[in-house]
Amino acid sequence: IARSDCRPGSESRIVLTRNLVCAVDVGTGSARAGILDTKGTLLGRAEHPIAMHRPKPDHAEHDSRDIWAAVCAAVRGARERSGVAAAEIAGISFDATCSLVVLDRQGDQLSASVTGEKRWDTIVWLDHRAIAEADECTRSGHAVLDYIGGVMSPEMETPKLMWLKRNLPDTWNKAGYLFDLADFLTWKASGSLARSQCTLTAKWTYLAHEEQGWRRDFFDLVGLDDLFEHGNLPEKASAVGADLGPLTAQAAAELGLTEKCRVGAGVIDAYAGALGVLGGFAGDEKNIGRHLALIAGTSSCVMAMSPDPQPFPGVWGPYYGAALPNLWLSEGGQSATGALLDHIIRWHGAGGEPDAAMHARIAARVAELRAIEGEGLAARLHVLPDFHGNRSPLADPHAVGVVSGLTLDSSFDSLCKLYWRTAVGIALGVRHVLEALNENGYLIDTLHVTGGHTKNPLLMELYADATGCSVIEPLADEAVLLGTGMVAATAAGLFPFLNAACLAMQQGGKTRETNRHSAARFDRDYRIFLEMHRQRQALDAIR
Repeated sequence: IARSDCRPGSESRIVLTRNLVCAVDVGTGSARAGILDTKGTLLGRAEHPIAMHRPKPDHAEHDSRDIWAAVCAAVRGARERSGVAAAEIAGISFDATCSLVVLDRQGDQLSASVTGEKRWDTIVWLDHRAIAEADECTRSGHAVLDYIGGVMSPEMETPKLMWLKRNLPDTWNKAGYLFDLADFLTWKASGSLARSQCTLTAKWTYLAHEEQGWRRDFFDLVGLDDLFEHGNLPEKASAVGADLGPLTAQAAAELGLTEKCRVGAGVIDAYAGALGVLGGFAGDEKNIGRHLALIAGTSSCVMAMSPDPQPFPGVWGPYYGAALPNLWLSEGGQSATGALLDHIIRWHGAGGEPDAAMHARIAARVAELRAIEGEGLAARLHVLPDFHGNRSPLADPHAVGVVSGLTLDSSFDSLCKLYWRTAVGIALGVRHVLEALNENGYLIDTLHVTGGHTKNPLLMELYADATGCSVIEPLADEAVLLGTGMVAATAAGLFPFLNAACLAMQQGGKTRETNRHSAARFDRDYRIFLEMHRQRQALDAIR
């Protein structure tokens, strides 16, 4: 920043020469914001919690006003911590969970809750209230299913919309705007009703590769013939990083930025992580298919990209242009991973509150037990981690978890052993998805991991050893914010297109190679893992 001399009686004048961007990430429990420069360096970040309401099992709700207030607090905090002027922020973009926001025709809140409270206007991504509607979509056999792995998930928006229309008809009749959360945030920021190609393609059955992206006959088939009347949805999606216009005066004031700041069409949070860790391969379409992004926190998403579509059952997609332009993306994942480890701690008699200190204490004790008992620690204990369904490669939202090998031991050490073997099960679940991808056209040998799991030494070790892949941990502290920063920089015109922003801002990472000596042990565990799946499915068939 070049500052002019200020003489007594003269006007203070600051000449700003830096182009910075603001990235906002709205996760399941908080909103985070970061200020980045055009090299991808994170200059400052801040975080603010968001509320969640759980009125019934499988119901989870947010308050969109609470989310926007948290976003504003995080953006103001990040700018203050970075020590930069508001006028230096040239662009802003948002990533968010694929949660559904419901507003009336005036843009005010409408209840999406069985309680009827207006503030709970957002159905959270992990909400599984619409599982019957998801099954109904799958039974339709419509062609849109070919681009979501053949099975509709209750985590997508169509079944949530069906549930809303059937169970809360007053809300449906009053609805005038239906948003994926990232699109709601760009609307709040810019006033634009544009929707991102990422959100619509990945969660709304929009076919971005076709001239007519919407298959209205599908919505007619599932009882949503009036969706466009209530949703204010555009005919065409906007490319990731498209300039949606400047901040409105009100949004600029609330965010602590200026009206010159441009707003970029955003992404789902996991897709931002994919950009953050795979952006360095944006210009290498030939080899990008060897790399898998693993965005791992409360749940886990795995994403692979290729220049050609690779459709197959059990993995979502292929989605055209949902992250990088002109590339197809396949998405797999696990619906509960970090959440499952938290659950194990709460569930066990020797557990308690699953905070960072408890996770660290367990990880340290697991290391001690392995040193004492060897690598066969708790070898007869096996965990099938599908406690919240199987997102992929089985695409079975009805799947349940299984624990085999429990004893009457209720000590802290027994908790540590169960935690360790649950972590093994989570890593084997990633191997299961990898195997499906590689059997259907990919040649993945490298995992790029970002998210909360990078802070868990057990998981990071297991991702390398249980999958047989090299694991890259990004040098960027916040790869999700980095990916969204790339989107913001594109919208602001700091780069001519998204690929250029990705290449310029990518941060690289450090490599952990697999331990070949552990291969036989994990091959055995994997055979048992697959057999447990078969046995669970057999029991479900009897039921």
